[in-house]
Amino acid sequence: MTHVLRTTDHDVEPTSVLPAVPAGSDPLAQLQSETQPPSGPGATRCPSHPPELSLRGIPVMCSACRARRDWLLINHGCNVWVRCRCSNQWLEPEISRADFDAMIAIPDGTTYPSIEQGLAALGFDGAFAGTYLD
Repeated sequence: MTHVLRTTDHDVEPTSVLPAVPAGSDPLAQLQSETQPPSGPGATRCPSHPPELSLRGIPVMCSACRARRDWLLINHGCNVWVRCRCSNQWLEPEISRADFDAMIAIPDGTTYPSIEQGLAALGFDGAFAGTYLD
């Protein structure tokens, strides 16, 4: 079996990270909702993975810039995407939700209003293309 990385369109990215808060909510309830980490089927988690990533013994390499480490793993539902600093990303069927959960040790806990703002804040929006940040 040959492992081929597939590049996805950026339109396939998961949507917002923050859960919706009902209008007219109690301010204390709204604050508690905003400070809770996203969870449930609509949550998107994006931990960085600085070391090389090997799937079935084959090192992962970006098909756009040939990077071999410093990834962002994006989990939404049962899907996991791998994103490079050059902003290339692909759905990675070799990483299951259980594999993803096992890879992340202690999540950062930072919540961003949108995927785009999170990608920019973490340096995975293409601004650091060709750069490894350790």
